[in-house]
Parts: sequence; C-alpha cells; structure tokens
Amino acid sequence: MPAPRKYPQELRDRAVRLVGEARQQEAGLSLNAACKRIGPRVGVNADTLRTWVAQADIDAGKRPGTTTGDAATIRQLEAEVRELKRANEILLAASSFFARELDPRLPW
Repeated sequence: MPAPRKYPQELRDRAVRLVGEARQQEAGLSLNAACKRIGPRVGVNADTLRTWVAQADIDAGKRPGTTTGDAATIRQLEAEVRELKRANEILLAASSFFARELDPRLPW
C-alpha cells in the first residue's frame, strides 16, 4: 500500500501550471529558476516542483521517459510475476512431495 501523498493533486497541478506560465511569459527563464520562483509561493520545495514538472512533461510527451500510467502498469505486472513465481515454487514443492509419497524408491 503506497504512502499517502503529502500534497494534494490540485496543488500539484496548479504549481506545474504556474511554472509553465512563468516560463512562457519570460522566454529566457530556466526550469530551475521558475521552480525557485514559484515553489515558495505555493509552499512546495523547488526540487519537488522540478520533479513534478519533469514528470508532467513526460506524461504530455514533451520529454522521453516512462509515463505515470506506464509506471503503474509496470508495477502491477511485476507484482503479478512475483505472485506467479511464488505459486510456481509452491506447486513444484507439492508435486515433488506427492511424487515421493507415491513411489518412495524415487531419489527425489
């Protein structure tokens, strides 16, 4: 179960939008400078805000990387693989146990 988020999604969306607007208004404004300017105004650390903006750009297709939806799918599939491997180990142990029960002369 994931930890609860410290910041609500509305705040995240608003902060990312404000950074985008600031960068549009000032053409030479870097992402770092925009985050340092907007972060304290909305009560968010500049590094955290920079991470949110980068992920928003990835989700929008502006930057290469793993989108939020893809990351969730990957986590779900990895959990499914872990469960299937666990079930496989259990079935393998059970089959060798029952094989020994049927024929005690077998070496396993």
